[in-house]
Amino acid sequence: MADTDIECLKTAIARHWTYLPDEKVQRYVGKFFDTTRLGTKIAAQVEGNHGTYRVTLEAREGRLFSACSCYIGKHGDCHHCHALGLTFLAHPEHFTVLKTRLLEDVHALSDLEEYLRGVTLDELVDQLKARGITQKAFAASIGMSTQHLAAVKASERRNRYFHELGALKLACLWVLTHFGED
Repeated sequence: MADTDIECLKTAIARHWTYLPDEKVQRYVGKFFDTTRLGTKIAAQVEGNHGTYRVTLEAREGRLFSACSCYIGKHGDCHHCHALGLTFLAHPEHFTVLKTRLLEDVHALSDLEEYLRGVTLDELVDQLKARGITQKAFAASIGMSTQHLAAVKASERRNRYFHELGALKLACLWVLTHFGED
């Protein structure tokens, strides 16, 4: 499975960036740290002109989706994303493979961390919706505005993380296990 994920990522990266990298891209190739891979998604950090940026690339359905926390990388395709792709193509073995866990296999705090790493707030809110709990109702139940909840979700997609992201994921899990099945 892992070899298939790596090949899927390599193919999507090669298809996405068919042109030669410019100097801005080359400056960041090989400079990433905290490089990880979770299935067909890679993530890393790099020191940029305005601080440390979080960069992700994900292959889905033969396409490449990217995001960077830099000011131009909101929707991906910035030079940091391109550089991460080239870094991965050169050395996929330098990316630590992260473990994930199914919710039913969570029995300890370390298990919980693995589960939360593998699920997004968007996915958890979608699970709430599937059980008849709207985003508005969930936000109101925890004393949060729907706008703030939407901002946290959007920020996670852009690799910018609110401090309360983990707590919101836990709140979703709690509500999912206690309400909405009837």
